[in-house]
Amino acid sequence: MKFSNGCWLNKPGYHIYNPQEVYSTKIEENSLTVHAPCVKINHRGDTLGGPVITYKISSPMENIIRVRAYHYMGQQKKSPVFETYEDNNTKVLIEENESEVFLKSGKLKMSINKEAWEMTFLNEDKILTSSKYKGLAYVKASEERTFMEVLEDGVFMKEELQLSVGELVYGLGERFTPLVKNGQAIDIWNEDGGTSTEQSYKNIPFYLTNKGYGVFVNHPEKVSFEVGSEKVTKVQFSVAGEYLDYFIINGDSMKEVIENYTKLTGKPALPPAWSFGLWLTTSFTTNYDEKTVTSFVDGMAERDIPLRVFHFDCFWMKDFNWCNFEWDKDVFPDPKGMIKRLKEKGLKICVWINPYIAQESKLFEEGMKYGYLLKKPNGDVWQWDLWQPAMGIVDFTNPAACEWYSSKLKELINMGVDCFKTDFGERIPTKVSYFDGSDPLKMHNYYTQMYNKVVFDTIKENVGEEEAVLFARSATAGGQQFPVHWGGDCEANYESMAESLRGGLSLCMSGFGFWSHDIGGFESTSTADVYKRWVAFGLLSSHSRLHGSNSYRVPWLYDEEACDVVRFFTKLKCSIMPYLYKIAKDASVKGIPVMRSMILEFQDDNTCNYLDKQYMLGDSILVAPIFNQVGEANYYLPEGIWTNFITGKRYEGNRWIKEKHDYLSVPMMIRENSLIAVGNENSKPDYDYGENITIMAFELKENDATKTTVLDTNGKSVLEVEVLKKDNKIFIQSRGNKGGWSLVLKNLSNIVDAGEKSFDINNGDTQIRFEDADCKCVCNLKN
Repeated sequence: MKFSNGCWLNKPGYHIYNPQEVYSTKIEENSLTVHAPCVKINHRGDTLGGPVITYKISSPMENIIRVRAYHYMGQQKKSPVFETYEDNNTKVLIEENESEVFLKSGKLKMSINKEAWEMTFLNEDKILTSSKYKGLAYVKASEERTFMEVLEDGVFMKEELQLSVGELVYGLGERFTPLVKNGQAIDIWNEDGGTSTEQSYKNIPFYLTNKGYGVFVNHPEKVSFEVGSEKVTKVQFSVAGEYLDYFIINGDSMKEVIENYTKLTGKPALPPAWSFGLWLTTSFTTNYDEKTVTSFVDGMAERDIPLRVFHFDCFWMKDFNWCNFEWDKDVFPDPKGMIKRLKEKGLKICVWINPYIAQESKLFEEGMKYGYLLKKPNGDVWQWDLWQPAMGIVDFTNPAACEWYSSKLKELINMGVDCFKTDFGERIPTKVSYFDGSDPLKMHNYYTQMYNKVVFDTIKENVGEEEAVLFARSATAGGQQFPVHWGGDCEANYESMAESLRGGLSLCMSGFGFWSHDIGGFESTSTADVYKRWVAFGLLSSHSRLHGSNSYRVPWLYDEEACDVVRFFTKLKCSIMPYLYKIAKDASVKGIPVMRSMILEFQDDNTCNYLDKQYMLGDSILVAPIFNQVGEANYYLPEGIWTNFITGKRYEGNRWIKEKHDYLSVPMMIRENSLIAVGNENSKPDYDYGENITIMAFELKENDATKTTVLDTNGKSVLEVEVLKKDNKIFIQSRGNKGGWSLVLKNLSNIVDAGEKSFDINNGDTQIRFEDADCKCVCNLKN
């Protein structure tokens, strides 16, 4: 939201009040209070009126500083609020002298210049950003007209944080606009707008910059960001009301900033290993019954395409009855038996749900009777006709409504359903009354958090934490705790494929560890060409789902080569699951996403700043999807030696590559000095990763040890391997409880001996077999 008119004027009708000086301070054990009048106090008469900003500054945990700025502190605290996790043992240093007052937490320091108002944030001695004179402000849309009149609306708080030369801003949720947010005006307001507009299903009031800090605006309601768009050297954020609450989050790298942000707002749960396999759905408006579904499942098996999850979209329930959580008896007379038959084929089962109750559903009158549905301020049930005629919306602020909704899901779980696609949750009205009195404006974005938490917790309570997973569309800050999220309704073309990737990378820079998208596009039907290229992208993503709107997404409906492509990349993904699952476990522990923008992994390489058509899958695999019908890949390799995992071809980095690829190929480049754990199974994603595992070592760097860990499907370590190249030798050390593994030294065939270990040289690679999990080995190289 813009308040200014150029550098010197305000927009007509706006009156802006800025802190002018530090008038008084109060220092407590872990907090600093600053009173800052909006006029210079030259004599006692200047203290008799006018706005004063009261700052309360504290540190919830090391390297994070919280700033709360109030005009009026006496307003009621309205729910909901974001849940944050604080460390009560955080040590801070607060000091004051004649010229400044500062608070220091870990390496992060906040300093206020008392003589000329300026609040500066530093990582040790390095300035990160600052709120300069006229940065923070209390804004009125109009002045009071009579004495003692109180404005009920048209009041805002805003902050402006400085951007330095070359500083770039990322994050703010799943945004399909350019990856770098400089120059964009962004409203944090969940909407169902597809993937080709400025609207977003997942709005997160958190951004980070390539300078190594992040900002989390602690308001679940609408937050308006002007990212170098109103004032080109500043990020401005504003909210309606009398106070502003934000956190400055420090880190020595962008990855560390995300790690600290997710310490504050919650780490992603670790999805079960089976969820990383291929998901196939019925699609949205297609006609299907058990015979149709079985033909798809059997068709995939006949073509040797590994399928792990089958999803039933909306019409598993009778039309006009969404949601009643009951199978349409006319189409599915034996749903429990059908689920059993599908599970005997080795599948997990997912069904579509949303938080809306149609008037035709038998649950509507029950929900209305017991107060489980959102109401208008006059007490009527809120209803409208878009999506389901005369539908109501579940009020998740009512604990009884949560139990009621959860009980319907439990019945499905008991029937054999494993997980749920939690669709919608964005179109939440604001002229309603909530059971617990929550502010409807704050609930608009936050509603999705309550919705997804109820569903996630229900799965967790009934099948166990290690099996809990969603396929969710909407989210707000903290939603990363309930994975997985997918990108929403995209078109079936290359442009939408690219915008989907931008959205995913942006979301993953906003604290979300796992992300997926509709392979082939949701709307319409793609060409076979687009479908096959999207398959490679989709199966080298965190999670992989074939889904569409009005046509099926089984590959043989495109062409026979599409079957080969889906088979190849599904098996490829299954084979690298030991690597992927270790990266997934890291995401759950640290918050670092599985899919990473290039800048996140190569922060010091300026060429990576704007790259949004390629990404890192974990820390070692670079993927560059192909976005054109001629099969041309155009991608950048950072410094070092890179190896194409599929073809084995080696490349010098620090340059752009342009090359052609057929449909069974894609730039899947392995970073030098990487260890990639490859399993012995390619027919499913969840298997014993430690059984006959192969560790592939790529382009070992001299005197630079590299290591990896192999986990079981419960996330427990079964094998750790470390490799070092030094003084014309290869030093190998392993420990764990899984023997019978191999190490492949890629492009390294000049081994003379491997001690007591036998080894084979083939196609330029050396393979060494280890029968024991705990061992040391030294390989001598030819001079």
